[in-house]
Amino acid sequence: MYTILQVIGMSKKEKLINRLISRPSDFEFSELITLLGYFDYTVAKSGKTSGSKVTFEDGEGDYLRIHKPHPRKILKHYQIDDIITSLKERGKI
Repeated sequence: MYTILQVIGMSKKEKLINRLISRPSDFEFSELITLLGYFDYTVAKSGKTSGSKVTFEDGEGDYLRIHKPHPRKILKHYQIDDIITSLKERGKI
């Protein structure tokens, strides 16, 4: 656990990383967009046939793919685990 002084000193990026790593049951797709934005990933434009698949690119040729959750906006646990694994493998977290 963090003390109140540690939490106050944390950046928004650090708070969001810690939230992701805690594997919450209510992590939203919008939070993922914000988090990946801190690592310079943007949502890539995709064609009409991409369906709910979303690709995040970082401008250096690296990408992450995920199915956009629907109808709810909350990520499934396996998606959170995949994102954590991918970011760890890339040395981002």
